[in-house]
Amino acid sequence: MTLASQRQQIILAAVRQHGTVRLADLVEQLGVTAVTVRRDVTALADRGLVRRVHGGITLPYRGGPADPTEGHRSPFGPVPGGALVGMVVPSVDYYWPSVIQGAQTTVSAAGGRLVLRPSSYDPAEDRRQVSKLLERGVRTLLVAPTTTGQAGVELLRWLGALSVPVVLVERLPPAELPTLALDAATTAHALGAGLAVRHLVTQGHRRIALITSRSSPTSVALRSGWRETVTSLDLPSHEQLDIDVPSYGAPGWAAAYDAVLRRCGRLGVRAMLVHSDREAIGMVERARDCGLGVPGDLAVVTYDDEVAAASDPPLTAVRPQKRRLGALAAELALARLADGSERPVHRVQLWPTLAVRESCGGG
Repeated sequence: MTLASQRQQIILAAVRQHGTVRLADLVEQLGVTAVTVRRDVTALADRGLVRRVHGGITLPYRGGPADPTEGHRSPFGPVPGGALVGMVVPSVDYYWPSVIQGAQTTVSAAGGRLVLRPSSYDPAEDRRQVSKLLERGVRTLLVAPTTTGQAGVELLRWLGALSVPVVLVERLPPAELPTLALDAATTAHALGAGLAVRHLVTQGHRRIALITSRSSPTSVALRSGWRETVTSLDLPSHEQLDIDVPSYGAPGWAAAYDAVLRRCGRLGVRAMLVHSDREAIGMVERARDCGLGVPGDLAVVTYDDEVAAASDPPLTAVRPQKRRLGALAAELALARLADGSERPVHRVQLWPTLAVRESCGGG
């Protein structure tokens, strides 16, 4: 019985010799099961030594000139006209509508059509919706897949092996897949949290609570940026200030928000970054009912800026450039479709901006 390392060397030699090799041929050549071959191929693909394609593997970088389609150019290269572009997002009622609109505008301007499929933060549902789009005949895909856990990793491997270009939206491959050759358009959410903390520090605050309401990729990034900025600015201990609360309007939300306000009062904390607008507005409402003024007794920055300006008082907000992000992802997908496999992988990140209003006393 050959060792895994020996089998993988044989697989690499076959790919170098033939360019593309079918998995069925490797099973016959190596005299092992298809499961064993797939395990070896996965190990090689994760290291960036081969690229998975439908039914087989090929070299990660293949020669030959690209064959651009006629169309206009974007900042990222030529854009073909008439393309059917598929998009899978985890929600259509929070965060994502503006992203979708940005992508749709860009695809339409190129003479194409965007086809949307909503998912639900579930890898199996993500794969089902992508498969439906492939059956529909899309030529490229914009996907915000689940990337956590083993199921998320397997989903990304599958996306990387598809025969059509895939652009990740607000997602990056995890550390287990360092060479997964997928383009991505993301927002620098961690930097956005840092913008909020730094603004509050300029207003005289030294202890700043982080309030989040959902375990989403955005919350994870905000937490990372909040911690890094607190440490880099050498602020006092922020223990007990990373607080998770129910979504605004959920059962028990008011009592939970009141408990946060009492904790902040007990710890001498007079500033907070809240994700997202709904929760920030709810926190201001509860502060007012508890006799606290905003910004006099409590400074609030929200992360989202969908309805923050309509709050009373208007909320200072970190604003992800959602519409521009959708447009950027569509441009990357169309350019990849035109340029072909010789195009280098693009990972583009947009910075959010800070809109200063009245809720911090600095408007």
